[in-house]
Amino acid sequence: MKITQLTHHDLDGYGASTVVASYAEVSRVVHVPRYSDVGGVVDIELQRLTRAKEPELLIMTDLGLEPVAVTFIKAFAAMNQKRTTDQHHRLIVLDHHASSIDQLGAQGLLPMPTPMEGWPSLKRFSLDDEAIVVMIDDTRCATRMAQDHHALYATTTPAPQVATALATLVEAIDAVDLWRKDRPIFRQALVLDEVFWDNVSGFIPLDHPGHDGFIAHLLLGMATRLGGGATPAEIERESGSLRASVIDAMVAGQPGDDPSLTTRMRIAPLLARSPALFRRLKNGAKLSFGLDAGTFQRVSDAIMVSGDAPLVINVQRSGSMSFRSNNETALEAARLFRGGGHKDASGGRLISGAVSSLADAVAQVEPVLDPPKPDLSSNPFAALQKLKT
Repeated sequence: MKITQLTHHDLDGYGASTVVASYAEVSRVVHVPRYSDVGGVVDIELQRLTRAKEPELLIMTDLGLEPVAVTFIKAFAAMNQKRTTDQHHRLIVLDHHASSIDQLGAQGLLPMPTPMEGWPSLKRFSLDDEAIVVMIDDTRCATRMAQDHHALYATTTPAPQVATALATLVEAIDAVDLWRKDRPIFRQALVLDEVFWDNVSGFIPLDHPGHDGFIAHLLLGMATRLGGGATPAEIERESGSLRASVIDAMVAGQPGDDPSLTTRMRIAPLLARSPALFRRLKNGAKLSFGLDAGTFQRVSDAIMVSGDAPLVINVQRSGSMSFRSNNETALEAARLFRGGGHKDASGGRLISGAVSSLADAVAQVEPVLDPPKPDLSSNPFAALQKLKT
């Protein structure tokens, strides 16, 4: 069964995705930066699952069940009612926000009266569909809930070494996410959060297929060192070496790989070839969405050196834009977006001021960069023009 996971874009969200990936093969992970973005994400998933011919499993972790999320859960149940029982999609919701209980109740979903044995703080919610599991436990972070209830989705068992690292990772993230300063591991575990934020966006971009594996290996590697007694300072100093070892496994054997280069230099050619990160525009330029500035600089250079495109554009979620070229077209393009700068390195800004996805960025940039030609057939003077010629 195909598995998709929707999870928060923070340490706990990535901890939960790391745990799930250790017990099952996940086809796709969607990290949601803000709870206000959940509505758009679940709407897309509902449309996709409605069309899907084969049953799938959707796992939601650490998203905070605001009204749109609760509405989605009810819509998911309604969708299943229209499918035959053997074609029901599965939904597992694991959350730990106290407000989620209030939001579920506001839409008529109340906790089941009988508590789950062994989990006194866990609240289960029934939608009269055995394929749907909704559980809230405000005493445990999402990473711990994914570990505690892995029997809901597990198809495999992690190797002993991974299981040991997972145990430390779960304990560490649970202390940090719940801000439990009374736990001995809290102070040491803070290094996981710091190194996580240092690496989550600046190396393997969010939409690249290797992103989640990169972060998961980084987290498990740090957990192994933490469990072995390493101090936060030691782990911080070793994080560069750990990151390099993860990248080694990703790019080893790639054409032209040079281990003497920095991490960004080494992965730039790999990222430049990724169809998931770039869209080709009608004028031949390539466009990306939300790349870290340093990563974009390296990757855009790799694209131009390879001859794949003379102009490369990166659009941030805020609407700010970066242009790189090797034929002095960057400035010309930037001027179309109220920008300026150097001939081959410029910046600009979308008029709308906000972008939600790569597809949205393409839809906003392409018409400005390459305006559609006027339809002469709709021009009342076109016939007269032909007569004159």
